[in-house]
Amino acid sequence: MPRIPRMVVTDSGQKAAYHVISRTALDGLPFKKVEKDELVSIIKRFSMVYAVDVLGYAIMGNHIHLLVEVSPGAMLTDEEVRRRFQLLYGKEAEFPEGRLSDYRERFSSLSEHVKDIKQSFSHFYNKRKKRKGTLWGERFKSVIR
Repeated sequence: MPRIPRMVVTDSGQKAAYHVISRTALDGLPFKKVEKDELVSIIKRFSMVYAVDVLGYAIMGNHIHLLVEVSPGAMLTDEEVRRRFQLLYGKEAEFPEGRLSDYRERFSSLSEHVKDIKQSFSHFYNKRKKRKGTLWGERFKSVIR
């Protein structure tokens, strides 16, 4: 059975706000203070890379809530896209000029933003706990606000 497409605001030229929820696949309450602090740090890092303003968040013992506002790609200048690329890949990375529109779309994507947060945190968590496998339960949920 195919997935239902995620509801996102596209081509409106205006920012859109979303309430994002993602739960772990693990039993109990696996997120303690160290994990919560690292997750907040990762959220802050990727919110500087993406055209996403974090309006609020709650890191619970087994899930997260984010309230974010996503800017459309049309609001990003070419120079802003290049700057965000450098934040993500480092100052030494050479920007692929032929992919400017791809990166503009990526840096204004809610799905890409949440994916990078969840993947980075999963890597940290699995390394810290010396485990392998999935950390997150299912697709994140998002509600347009």
